[in-house]
Amino acid sequence: MPSTSSEQWKPYGRGYHAVYREHQVNHCPGCGRTHWIIGRISAECAFCATALPLAEASMRSHNGPVIIQHKNRDAHAWAA
Repeated sequence: MPSTSSEQWKPYGRGYHAVYREHQVNHCPGCGRTHWIIGRISAECAFCATALPLAEASMRSHNGPVIIQHKNRDAHAWAA
């Protein structure tokens, strides 16, 4: 956050930014309903399919690619 008063954070300067907030009632900006299908990084309105990013997903660190290893990897290697 900048230190001078003229450079303070001004949310009204960037416009409207809708996000899905966990543990709150979230009204869809498209239709106003509150039924959502929740994914890993976004939520989709179950009625009109408007998608919103999850507020919590933007706060996660993105250090690098996720590496998925099969827990039975060695068993598959000798079977092939």
